[in-house]
Formats: sequence, structure tokens, C-alpha cells
Amino acid sequence: MTENDAMLNLWSATTPPSIQAPPLEGDATADVAVIGGGFTGLSAALHLALEGADIRLIEARSFGHGGSGRNVGLVNAGLWTPPAEIETMLGAEAGTRLNDALAVGPDLVFSLIERFHIACEATRNGTLHLAHSARGFGDLRNRHRQQIQRGAPVTLLGRAQTAERTGSEAFHGALHDARAGTIQPLAYVHGLARAAADSGARLHTHTPALGWSRDAGGWRIETPAGSLRAKRLIHATNAYDTVLPQARAFTPVFYLQFATSPVPEAQRGRLLPRGEGCWDTATVMSSFRFDRTGRLVIGGVGNPAGWRSSTHRHWARRKVRSIYPALADLDLEFGWRGRIAMTDDHLPRIVALGEDGISIFGYSGRGIGPGTVFGKCAAQWAMTGAPESFPLPLSRTRSDIMAPVKAACYDLGSLAAHLVGARLGGS
Repeated sequence: MTENDAMLNLWSATTPPSIQAPPLEGDATADVAVIGGGFTGLSAALHLALEGADIRLIEARSFGHGGSGRNVGLVNAGLWTPPAEIETMLGAEAGTRLNDALAVGPDLVFSLIERFHIACEATRNGTLHLAHSARGFGDLRNRHRQQIQRGAPVTLLGRAQTAERTGSEAFHGALHDARAGTIQPLAYVHGLARAAADSGARLHTHTPALGWSRDAGGWRIETPAGSLRAKRLIHATNAYDTVLPQARAFTPVFYLQFATSPVPEAQRGRLLPRGEGCWDTATVMSSFRFDRTGRLVIGGVGNPAGWRSSTHRHWARRKVRSIYPALADLDLEFGWRGRIAMTDDHLPRIVALGEDGISIFGYSGRGIGPGTVFGKCAAQWAMTGAPESFPLPLSRTRSDIMAPVKAACYDLGSLAAHLVGARLGGS
């Protein structure tokens, strides 16, 4: 399994080709340059184009090639970190501002899907955060209390209710968030690209940024076959950048996914009949959902490359069996991985690259809603120059010298958890 093998990625296999976006050739100019063709970059390009801005976007590979096209597809409200903890870290006023901005992230995502007729299997029946243990249910009680205090439409479900909603007896309870939903993430990315191009954005794929600098005339981005000059620069490659110093300001964490063959129709009816996406409270988190064809998609922290592949694949088979014993014999027809930019506090970053230049990264596994929101904020910043356009203050470039060590710990920790599960016969 390789990260570049698109045939193994279910989303790549079920997404029609994207719009034509030829590589950048020669010397070009724009008012705003965007680097990165994922959730954040394309949201920025679309919202800039809607304002009539002169915008060019360059993407090193194809739209959604990175984490956006390898996502689970859960459109969650807010971040992984509970809102009260965010307010403690940032202060009450700043924390509330960030919580409020991201609480409506699903509204923005689904409104864009509806407005631009994006065919991406959009289902807005909420998500289920599942308690893998009694202790996990205690965590959900705490999250439920915090969300209710902030007016969120969340419901705490007991064991029997959770079994009815999921079709599985494996969980101690769940927290249902009615704001959320699921999408086919790569199809959503392609839809954003099409909407941006139709609105006037000039988009270029297979155009990596080799380097950039700033002078009196603005930003100059070097590409293999030319260059791009712009007054303002939005850098939005998240965990898929190796050029900028702040690429070391987050820990790259791998998340793997496997998709089964389609579940027989006779068995499908009781299994997540409302189409929610799910993830659990375990320290080594896992997720599951169904796609439109009835394939069960199982995900978890881990890197399935090389010699690790068989361990994680065996884990996925056991996970299917532990959640849905009747599906234990289904083949795993797809398997892929993506990288997450995990910051030390699990909060996003907007880094000032210099005058009129920013880099956005660090969604820590919550890319769809926050990425779309921050892309829109970046468009507002590019139009006005006001840092207040973001629900977080701009920060300075910094690196985390321990990032490689932390990445190895995530990798080895997930591998150990999956190996221990194998020996114990558990999930």
C-alpha cells in the first residue's frame, strides 16, 4: 500500500474526474495566490472568486490528493478538543469566538453543497461519538454537558438507544450531534474546484510551489515551468508540505482506512439506517461509516505502509467483526492512508509568513468543517488585510524539534494497540 496509489482509495475510485486545470506555464500574475487544492485552499479560492477577486490557485498534484481526498468524510461541528478546554486555553472571549465560528462549520459546508449542486453523497443526519467503555461514556457525559450549555443540539444516548441507532451491541452509549453529517470528501473537493472555476478563479494542478520570496512588488512563487506573482499569499497545504519551516510545527500522524465489499441488502437495513458517521472514545481512536454503495469504511490511527500493512489489515478485520459480527467474512477491497497535521494543543494555526502572507494548518483530524471555514476567513483576510477575519490570532513561524519523535510515538503506539488486540482476540 502506497500513499500515491489512487486505485486503493475508495474515494478516488468512486469520484468522477475533476475539472481540467492545466499546469501553470510561464510567468503569471494575480492579486491573490493560493497554494494547495484541498478544503482550505479551494474554499478560499471559491470565496475570493465570488467577491470578484483576481485569484490563482496552484496544486502540486491533483485536487484533493492530500488529506482532503483521504478523509473519513465526517462533517463535524467544532474541534476534537471540548469547547470548555478551548476556552481555558485561549481565554473565555477568544475561545468562545473560535467555538462559535466552528460550531456552524457544517452549515457552511452543506450550504455550499446545496448552492453549487455538489454531488458528494451528502447526508446530514448527524454523527455519533461512541463510548468504547464505561469510562468513555463518562467522557461523553462531560462533552454533552458542555455542548448543552452552549446551546448545541446534542443528545446523549444510552446503550440500548445506541444499539438501535448503530445496529451494534459493541458500545456503551453515544453522543449524537444533529449539526453534523457525512460526505464523500474527494467529491466535495472536486465540487469546490468546479464552483471556484465557474466563479472566475484560475486553477492549476500539477504545479508544485518550489519556493517563494517577497520583494517590493509582492510575492513571487517559483514553479517548475514558470512563476506566479501576487500581492497576497495564502498557503494551505496542511500536513502535505515540506518547504516551509512550520512544516515541523505539527506532528504528522497517519490515519488509515479500509472499505469492505458492499454489504448485502438483506443485512444493510439495521446498520446505521440513518447514515450517521461514527468515531469512538478510545485512546487509539477508530471510526466507521457506510458509503452510498453499502461499503463499510473502517478507519483508525496508524500507518499501513510496508511491513506494518498486515498488522493493520488484520486489525481492520477484527474491528469489523467486533462491531458487526455478521459482516466478518466481507472482503476488504480498498485500503488507503492520509496524513493529519496534529498540533501540540490540537488547535489550528494561522501563521504570518511576512507582510500579506499567511499559512493555515493543524486541524488535528477535523479538516472538513474547519478547513472550509478557515478558507472563507482567508478570503476575507485577502480582500481586507484584516487579521480579525480569522477566529484565531495570527502567530509567528516556529518549529517543533520533537515532531519526529512524536510522530514515531503515534506510529508505534497504534501498531502496538493493534498487535495487542490481535493477541487478545479483541478490537
